[in-house]
Amino acid sequence: MTTKTKKPLPSWLPLVIGFILVVQFAGLGAWQISRGMEKRATQNLFRDESGFTQWRHGVDVRPYQRIKVSGRFDPARQFILENIIISSRYGYYIITPLEVSPDAPLLLVNRGWIEKGADTLDLSALDLPLEPMTVRGRAGSLPRAGYKMGTAINPTPDWPKYAVYPSLEEVSEALGRDVQAFVLLLDHEEQLGFYRHWVPTEFGPGKHFAYALQWFAMGAVLSGLLIWNYRKKRFDA
Repeated sequence: MTTKTKKPLPSWLPLVIGFILVVQFAGLGAWQISRGMEKRATQNLFRDESGFTQWRHGVDVRPYQRIKVSGRFDPARQFILENIIISSRYGYYIITPLEVSPDAPLLLVNRGWIEKGADTLDLSALDLPLEPMTVRGRAGSLPRAGYKMGTAINPTPDWPKYAVYPSLEEVSEALGRDVQAFVLLLDHEEQLGFYRHWVPTEFGPGKHFAYALQWFAMGAVLSGLLIWNYRKKRFDA
């Protein structure tokens, strides 16, 4: 009875696999650099200290652009965004619709953060005047969660509504009206808000560049090992 012997793997196979990994490491490093450059550009936009531009419905805005808007707040239908962590403390963002004109989508205004205390939130602190006014801020967005589950907005008919990382679509559905594609982050000098410390992202470009360096270093080490192994095999042959 004869037994079949397993054929050895081709000598070139480790080189091919190693080359593929080097290319992948280089690609990941390049992607991290690209993301870092995007984050740096975003931070530069955020640092723009040019004056406030008057905004009206239909005018495009760039991320974090400083704008001023005229309209009337709707204090009867506000949103209290839960699970917002600032400086390792839990709290709420207060989102208030602003009507810029009767036939235009509502503009959501993030009025800032209130720390969560042991007692129930005092809703009288959310009150606003009903007369038309002009408010200033930056063009931003609603906070996003890495992962969320369940209903984003409390389905009860009561206002204000408590919510956990809702989308613009979910807010629009709760209001029964369209909303603008951006959120106004109320300027820290405005008097109708709470604690405001707007930052473009906690994950800055430096971390992306550090990760890129790690990927490139791994690619360089693997390349060196492949070259050393190839030359060793040639000398041993």
